[in-house]
Amino acid sequence: MSTSEVLPQGAGYGVVIGIGLFFSAFMVGLTALQARYTGVSPKDSEEFSSASRSVKPGLIASGIVSAWTWAATLLQSSAVAYRYGISGPWWYAAGATVQVLLFAQLAAKLKLNAPYAHTWLEIVAARWGTTAHLIFMVFGLATNLIVSSMLVLGGSATVTSLTGMSTIAACFLIPLGVAIYVVVGGMRSTLLCDYTHTTVLFAIIFTFVFTVYATSDYIGSIGRMHYLLSEVSQITPVAGNAGGSYLTLRSQNGLIFGVINLIGNFATVFQDQAYWQRAIASRPSTTVKAYLIGGLAWFAIPFAFSTTLGLAAVAFSAVPAANSLSQDPLSSSFIPMLAPLSQGAISEGLPASLAAATLLGKSGAAALLVVLFLAVTSATSAELIAVSSILTYDVYVRYINPKATEQQILRMSHAGVVIFALVMGIAGVIFYYIGVSMGWLYTFMGVILGSAVCPIALCITWKKANKVGCISGALVGFAAGIIAWLVTTSTLNQKVINVTTSGGNYEMLAGNLASIAVGAIISTAISLIWPDDYDFASTRAINGRSAAISRNVNDELEESEDEKKVPDVTVSSVSNEAQIDPELDPVALNKAFKFAARASIVLTLVLLILIPLPLFGAQTVYSVTGFSVWVIVGIIWTFMSAFAVVLYPLWESRAALRLISRGVVKDIFSPGSGKFVAPSSIKEPGE
Repeated sequence: MSTSEVLPQGAGYGVVIGIGLFFSAFMVGLTALQARYTGVSPKDSEEFSSASRSVKPGLIASGIVSAWTWAATLLQSSAVAYRYGISGPWWYAAGATVQVLLFAQLAAKLKLNAPYAHTWLEIVAARWGTTAHLIFMVFGLATNLIVSSMLVLGGSATVTSLTGMSTIAACFLIPLGVAIYVVVGGMRSTLLCDYTHTTVLFAIIFTFVFTVYATSDYIGSIGRMHYLLSEVSQITPVAGNAGGSYLTLRSQNGLIFGVINLIGNFATVFQDQAYWQRAIASRPSTTVKAYLIGGLAWFAIPFAFSTTLGLAAVAFSAVPAANSLSQDPLSSSFIPMLAPLSQGAISEGLPASLAAATLLGKSGAAALLVVLFLAVTSATSAELIAVSSILTYDVYVRYINPKATEQQILRMSHAGVVIFALVMGIAGVIFYYIGVSMGWLYTFMGVILGSAVCPIALCITWKKANKVGCISGALVGFAAGIIAWLVTTSTLNQKVINVTTSGGNYEMLAGNLASIAVGAIISTAISLIWPDDYDFASTRAINGRSAAISRNVNDELEESEDEKKVPDVTVSSVSNEAQIDPELDPVALNKAFKFAARASIVLTLVLLILIPLPLFGAQTVYSVTGFSVWVIVGIIWTFMSAFAVVLYPLWESRAALRLISRGVVKDIFSPGSGKFVAPSSIKEPGE
């Protein structure tokens, strides 16, 4: 069964434009509700770019899950499951979870060493000056561009395959609706949108999971899936897998992909302002908690999704097209429901769309289209606000108008969103025409971005990090990654270098390893030989007073709602709070950093070493029992993730929800009476 035009072309435009505009209108309305009933309004730059640094951990965790759920999360994870069997989902999920867990350490150090920075590049500029700032800005913006291109390419390829919609139109229309609500609502609106998208995402994932493993006529049980995968392993064994089976973690190519995935995703977390933005928006006391919850919750999405649709796409090649399930799949008259996909189709992420359309027909195609669109748009909103912050604070304020007023900064923030939305569309079209797919970009990103990972981490966390060493590490590592990638491609492909030959596992592995390793070795070695002795005083001074005032006023207003008392907000009290913020207590933040280090390192060892490597070495091909445990654990993990990022944010926001509900009720029965009024105005000392 082909998914070609399973849905009419109008459905594609309906989803991309209709749902996009619906969510834009929804978020605009939600922003208006917040402004009217809570007093929180994105009309100042601090609220627009960082949500006044007051967001609670559940919503931050939901935002992390949403920002890290790209088109590739759903499509590429299913593609590697289709290629390598059950090892693909594990290496995809684990290889992209540990970065978020380890980022918790950087988030803790951010709150300790630069609590009022707007971007990670501001920290680089304050510590190492203009040259380093410009060099690392190139790495940062390149990260945003590559991530955004993958979002657009993956989204447009699937929309086109399911509906026949123009790929070019999809590339430009996908960012359009997102830009509207980001411009109107800023960072807080983005996080609220992330929450709604994440909620729908989990609902649709559960739909696919229970369809495949419980109700489908084609599969319908874990045992049936195991049988079909075993049959396919005999028909088309997987090269490099134990026994050629799809039911083993002993997968040579799966392991290679895992290494590539691990390196590339370090770059796209540590260098992507979207993840720093969430750390900046988070309350200092709960930043580490948010990143650990977000990382563990995210693991379930690619693991459950690809273990469901990726493996289903494989299984359908052992299901007779005539739907006669009693027919012998190995008989000479056997015609598979799905013919094997080309490497190009796999790289575009089409196994998931094939499986969804085969399982549920138009309903499955529509569900995948919606979930993919939501994943793409939520990650797109994160990229738009991230690049807007860089263009505003690291380009406009630093180099063009250092004395910019509040309104000028806000206008530039809005313009930055629109500018990058257009750039996303143009980049997607360019990559589409030169034949670069989402899968190729996904494995390539570590080659050109990996070299800056270690230097950036050292800049934020280590007082001995040497400026020259870290800049040299980033640049030399970049060159080493490109050289290793091209030389390996030439050597393994009779000196033929093109998009096809350069995208192989060994070619990308060489480039990824060279880039991150050379960058790390040079930056660390030079810093040890010629150590700096930096006290982070200049980074702690970044934007100090205005950010603190904004967050503390919001905190006082929220506490007043919880405790039903009127806060006494004076200029002197706010100023003192800005200088000595209880949540910025160095002892507490150092304790949080140590906890983040222990927790993230232990979880990283479990996910990358203790679980997969013994199973890789054992060459076990799972029985029905083993495979059942594998699937059931994934389903349980998915339920726990849904509780963590769907229900928990509602509980922790109950005070704000009560405040809004009370205001709405008042307005219904006495129009105009529900509008939020600040409990007290700011008074001068002694007034």
